[in-house]
Amino acid sequence: MLDFDITALGEVLVDFTPAGTLDQGNRLFESNPGGAPANVLAAAAKLGKKTAFLSKVGNDPFGAFLTETLKHCGIDTQGVIASQEANTTLAFVHLDEAGDRSFSFYRKPGADMMLRSDEVDGERIRRSKIFHFGSISMTHEPSRTATIDALALAKSGGSLITFDPNLRRSLWDDLSQARASMIEGLSTADVVKLSEEELEFIVGTKELERGSQYIADTYGVKLILITLGEKGCYYRFGPDSGEVPGFRVSTVDTTGAGDAFFGGMLVQLLEKDGRLEQISVTEMERMVAFANAAGALATTKKGAIPAMPDMDDIRKVLGTR
Repeated sequence: MLDFDITALGEVLVDFTPAGTLDQGNRLFESNPGGAPANVLAAAAKLGKKTAFLSKVGNDPFGAFLTETLKHCGIDTQGVIASQEANTTLAFVHLDEAGDRSFSFYRKPGADMMLRSDEVDGERIRRSKIFHFGSISMTHEPSRTATIDALALAKSGGSLITFDPNLRRSLWDDLSQARASMIEGLSTADVVKLSEEELEFIVGTKELERGSQYIADTYGVKLILITLGEKGCYYRFGPDSGEVPGFRVSTVDTTGAGDAFFGGMLVQLLEKDGRLEQISVTEMERMVAFANAAGALATTKKGAIPAMPDMDDIRKVLGTR
């Protein structure tokens, strides 16, 4: 019997989110735990799934804060290592008037980049139904090799592979390498979530039908999810495709929306035991609506991990449609 529903590998960091200004006009930032793979696990854990994380943080107060936060979320942290050679990665989040975000990273290097293959707990990967990863752990060595080795182990063990390209241009020394790494991820994944920007970056078009068909045909991805912000999500599932509308909420901060969406979607896939071939189109649209509700609710609070919704919140939103 598998011990974990989802094991993820990748970055966990501190997001510094705008929190007003001082009397003198200087900007205030509040610290929130973040990092896309960690956010996905937090979303799934909040919805009752057993999760494990493989990562590296600095041996500093930020690293201790993140590890304790993950534990508090119910995420297994035995695979989170404290680095003696690099500090915890920090990200400053900048929000525009619509709540949309951009990032400034302090990661030269960050501890997450220093994760080595021999530090990755392969047993947790082998004992998981889903292995989840993103592209940020592929920006530099040694974490790039650690990611590829972990992915091979998960694939050989029969885990469902889920991938988030998560384009952050400023973290790559070479954008052609970014695209190549994302294609490498697509080539191994069963399920992929990406934005319209990421679709265009990888395949050269924002046309959802054409771009998703290309990914399915070229890389063999079984389920492609393209998030469309407040408009919802476009999906391609085998020969079927369509759009599932989003939910109207009072948006405060979109930082964790995509990760809450993906976490919600993985929870729905686990309810089907990760067997994509047993899911009907009607069921798939219902599952995407659930994920849309999770993503929408995450925008109603500041931060990523602190904003992850619970099952009751999601059911309430679903009941409004």
